[in-house]
Amino acid sequence: MKLMKKKDSMIKEDISKNLNRLKESIPEDITLVAVSKTRSLEEMMEAYHAGQRIFGENRIQELESKQKQMPADVKWHMIGHVQRNKVKDMAAFVDLIHGVDRLRLLRQIDREAKNNNRVINCLLQIKIAEEESKFGMTEEEALNLLASEEFKKMENVKILGLMGMATFTEDTEQVSAEFAKLKKFYDRLKDSNRFSVLSMRMTGDYELALQNSSNMIRIGSAIFGERTY
Repeated sequence: MKLMKKKDSMIKEDISKNLNRLKESIPEDITLVAVSKTRSLEEMMEAYHAGQRIFGENRIQELESKQKQMPADVKWHMIGHVQRNKVKDMAAFVDLIHGVDRLRLLRQIDREAKNNNRVINCLLQIKIAEEESKFGMTEEEALNLLASEEFKKMENVKILGLMGMATFTEDTEQVSAEFAKLKKFYDRLKDSNRFSVLSMRMTGDYELALQNSSNMIRIGSAIFGERTY
């Protein structure tokens, strides 16, 4: 029992230290999303007590369960791929949906947001990776969505900016090139659409995303430690 208590104490201390170290290393205007998928409520509360208020989940069932048990001032981000029939389960509380990759999904979000008498913030996911498994719109599809009469009539969604997932590779030059492409498209759209968020997702070092002007980063293991399944 004493050994278990000592281990729990070390985990709590590590999460707090990791989070504080991260916050000291990034500019104040960068939004930090703590990726809490598969993490326990105890681990998340340690991050909460260290000042973290934004948490990201990639499965709606887990997101919904944790939302009911965590403090009310937590902001919840849906960072995974979203199925239209699951939007209703998070529409009452989700703060930002990162991966809007088609008009049909945005239409459903708008409908469920209206049912809950609120506006839901979203990011358009742009496909920048070479991998076929990655989701996202082409630039042309995003332009068509933003220019469409249907989108202009939506009153319960707000597009805050763009998100892109880089290719899963150790080739940092390729990742930087993909991020640079996303940044160029973002700059093209931000003024006319009042965009304020550019989120770049990659596996590994978040500093590369910051170097390419991302102002929202998603970090999991650097806060909570490596996952155990």
